[in-house]
Amino acid sequence: MSTVTMIIAVVLVVVILGIILGLVFSRRGNTKQLRDRFGTEYDHTVQAMGSEKKAQTELKERQKHVKTLELRPLSPSERERYLADWSAVQSKFVDEPGKAIVDADRLIMEVMQLRAYPVADFDQRAADVSVSYPALVSNYRAARAIALKNEQHKADTEELRQALIYYRSLFEELLEIKPGVAKEKLK
Repeated sequence: MSTVTMIIAVVLVVVILGIILGLVFSRRGNTKQLRDRFGTEYDHTVQAMGSEKKAQTELKERQKHVKTLELRPLSPSERERYLADWSAVQSKFVDEPGKAIVDADRLIMEVMQLRAYPVADFDQRAADVSVSYPALVSNYRAARAIALKNEQHKADTEELRQALIYYRSLFEELLEIKPGVAKEKLK
């Protein structure tokens, strides 16, 4: 083998190794970016999809989908109206916890619809919520599961209380309440 052929072979091996390492590090970076962005929702999606590659594709598709939505903030008057509605839901919880959960679930959907989230399908709502509020989507799913259990009259008061707490955390985010501003109305 000539020296030139040997040099070409070494350069080819180095280039191929560089490409392989570049792809590996790129994928690791992509995984880290998605894991950092979605938190526990990343793990939930991996488990639900059955593979990390499928989960990453799903999460990227969710992000693309939410970018196509023309989400809008609530006006100050809309925000005040929904804060008042939320106060009524929380007050109702004392005497009618099951009805309060039904109203909380309905209120979440109303606010989402007003902000231009598609609301027809719960799984799609949860997927959309996971993009904007990844730390809250597992609570939203849990609250919805309790709400469904409540429809069958099988949820106890503690579960209903927990659902209301879960709904409240998402409600605060959907209303885009700034820390210290009007939060006392949510208590």
